[in-house]
Amino acid sequence: MKVTDPDGNTWRVSRRWVPWRRRLKGVLDSAPDLPSLGDDPVSGVIGIVLLVVMIPFLLLFLVAGLELLLLLAVLPFAVLGRMAIGRHWHVEVRRGFSFVFEVDAGSWRASSARIEQLAGDLQQGRLEIPAS
Repeated sequence: MKVTDPDGNTWRVSRRWVPWRRRLKGVLDSAPDLPSLGDDPVSGVIGIVLLVVMIPFLLLFLVAGLELLLLLAVLPFAVLGRMAIGRHWHVEVRRGFSFVFEVDAGSWRASSARIEQLAGDLQQGRLEIPAS
């Protein structure tokens, strides 16, 4: 649920569906743009140097992609486990897209009520943000 507090900050309150939070969220948006190169030897050398400089970014994209694939593979089992075994749901509060805190909310219905409560408190400016 997306709400705005009296100061104009945007908050998002939602359930956390998987047992962990994504660590590399937004990494794919930070890729630098490459200039176009010609077909002469100097451009080839520049291209090789740029490739060496880009290797850390390529590895980061690979890790982010693998994390996303792992997330998609685990998601059905995590949801079924929460429903069948009755694992507690966690409610996350984020300012924009940055994680602020989470609370253990209990069952599906209890987590829905907790989301509504937290969103209402944020909207009215009554929520005390716990120190982390």
